[in-house]
Amino acid sequence: MSVVLTILVSVFLFGVIIFVHELGHFITAKLSGITVKEFALGMGPVIFKKIKNNTQYALRLFPIGGFVSMVGEDEESDEEGSFGKAPVGNRILVVVSGAIMNLVLGFLIVVGLTTFSKGDLITTSTIAEFKAGAVTKASGLREGDTIVSINGRNMFVANDIIYELTRVKGNEAEVTVERDGEKVKLEAVEFDIKEGKDGINEINIDFYMYGREKTVFNVIKESGLWTLSITRLVFVSLFDLITGNVPINQLSGPIGIVQLIGEAVSVDFYAVFYLAAIITINLGVMNILPLPALDGGRFVILLIEAITKRRLNPKYEGYIHLVGFVLLIALMLFVTYNDISKIFSR
Repeated sequence: MSVVLTILVSVFLFGVIIFVHELGHFITAKLSGITVKEFALGMGPVIFKKIKNNTQYALRLFPIGGFVSMVGEDEESDEEGSFGKAPVGNRILVVVSGAIMNLVLGFLIVVGLTTFSKGDLITTSTIAEFKAGAVTKASGLREGDTIVSINGRNMFVANDIIYELTRVKGNEAEVTVERDGEKVKLEAVEFDIKEGKDGINEINIDFYMYGREKTVFNVIKESGLWTLSITRLVFVSLFDLITGNVPINQLSGPIGIVQLIGEAVSVDFYAVFYLAAIITINLGVMNILPLPALDGGRFVILLIEAITKRRLNPKYEGYIHLVGFVLLIALMLFVTYNDISKIFSR
């Protein structure tokens, strides 16, 4: 039953996240007068379709993606309503709107998580009280301190404290706090950190934080900061992979994500929606990276066109995106192999 539930929840989450992404492209294309040939959810053979106003709306067999196909998007076309005939500003908006919609969806999910989290208060980054024998108090922190940054990285929300401490080598960190209206840098605050399995730190926070009331303003503010925190987390994770701080075998693909969804389902639906927020924000950020075959690669090409007033030959642009697509498929095969290897190594 848990396997069936995991599959259903995974298909639902991926479906909603992909639908929202493609809806962004679809709406902005329509508003820009660009002819949309097909709006599809899923990949592979069509299992359901409906044609309305010259646009085919299709549901395809494999729930692993989706697309919006526009006239003249990847080829030269003099047809009325082609992508290439739209003003470059409109084309840029069409390209980036999918990622923007994912970020908006992530923010809305986080608003729900903040609103319906346990308790009547929102956890802040201000220390209210220390536990008995707290090593952080012995090494410099004080009650009433607001933690501003750890190792130079700003703390947007209380969760950032835990995440940053998982990256600490050893058990000391540089902590900047706001104390009596002034910023104070503490060079070596000791934390209760133990190295866990897979080299990931296990953190025991030895103090309690103040909370603030869940007013509409506070919920919106906290949700915005939390969304910003998750967005930054994507870039930090990429940096860690590139620099070798995190092994490449920690990279996960769809199979790994489905496993995470299964684990979240076994906890509660709060955990499921938290994971959904991370996935949709992750998709939004990754999709806008300036890489061929991604929306970010298309954005860079359009930006160059806007500056130079010359459009790159669609044939050559197609070659660029083809190379990016091949590399993307290679990456997907690698992470899929990685996910399967993790399953059999357990």
